[in-house]
Amino acid sequence: MILYLFPVRTAFIERDLEMIRPVAKVNALEFTQNPWLLPIYLVVQCFQLLWYLPNTSQYLCFFGGYHTVLPVIFGKVFGKKCTIQAGGTDCINMPEIGYGNFRKKGLAWATRFSFSHCSLILPVAEALVQQHYTFDPRIDPKQGLMHLIPRLKTPIQVIPNGFDTDFWKELNTDRIPFSFISVATSTSTPSRARVKGYDLIERLAAARPEWQFSLVGDAQYHTTCANIRVIGKLAPEDLRELYNSHQFYLQLSTSEGFPNALGEAMACGCVPLGSAVGAIPEIIGDTGLLLKRKELGTMQQLIQDWMDGNTQLSSPRARIERYFTYAHRRKLLLQALSLKE
Repeated sequence: MILYLFPVRTAFIERDLEMIRPVAKVNALEFTQNPWLLPIYLVVQCFQLLWYLPNTSQYLCFFGGYHTVLPVIFGKVFGKKCTIQAGGTDCINMPEIGYGNFRKKGLAWATRFSFSHCSLILPVAEALVQQHYTFDPRIDPKQGLMHLIPRLKTPIQVIPNGFDTDFWKELNTDRIPFSFISVATSTSTPSRARVKGYDLIERLAAARPEWQFSLVGDAQYHTTCANIRVIGKLAPEDLRELYNSHQFYLQLSTSEGFPNALGEAMACGCVPLGSAVGAIPEIIGDTGLLLKRKELGTMQQLIQDWMDGNTQLSSPRARIERYFTYAHRRKLLLQALSLKE
């Protein structure tokens, strides 16, 4: 049995479980993101690991942090493989925007210990291994595991996310001209909104009141722009319809690993406009507009060049179908976990 441990249950956790369950028994154990509950959850997790120990073949974790310290120790003591999938915040140190595990002393220690002593690291993007960050000039350019843990010796294999293009598809419905959509959770928290680039979206919306914007994922997010529609979490079917009614998808994150919503929207035919951080440039390729600096004027010029016909773009959906399929990720993940079809 595989024990899969994570701090919060998300769509990509569910997708991984779906990939693994046909070939191996897997038990999902959720931790906590509440620092006040940390001592209690560490005690509970210790008992869980002991309870499942006789039937556990290996540990799989998403994100490095407090929740991976005990699985790493159990793996070392009892000779069991412990794999950590690096997702983004666990490879970043950006105190300027309140983001990244390495900005907090205790969490930095837990993350560094976990990645240094686990069996294998599976980042979702090459940029999480090492990157020279330039998008926001306020932020230290040295980001990624190899910069933040210079003596890291643990084997690393990048496995990008994959998407079910049979579900995320174009519905051949009419799209609203100059309509923009972005999807993120917990954006009613100001620091989270900045990380996801909502401050830049607000400025673009204010500058172009004739354009329409939809921000999906947190109904509590507050905006003063009349042309921004705030929508809470949606069922996948409803989100697919919404993607298909918009012309552009905005992924203007200040920091990012591998954004799932970007791939979903591209598979649904949205033209992507993204920041040059994390895996975003790799995902977009020549199918959309890439913002290299966090500058409103530069972003407006990118859109204007596209409007003037000076920017030729390939099919967003075709790129997802070629490079980021569900089947490709599943194959690589099962191989990394030494599981057979």
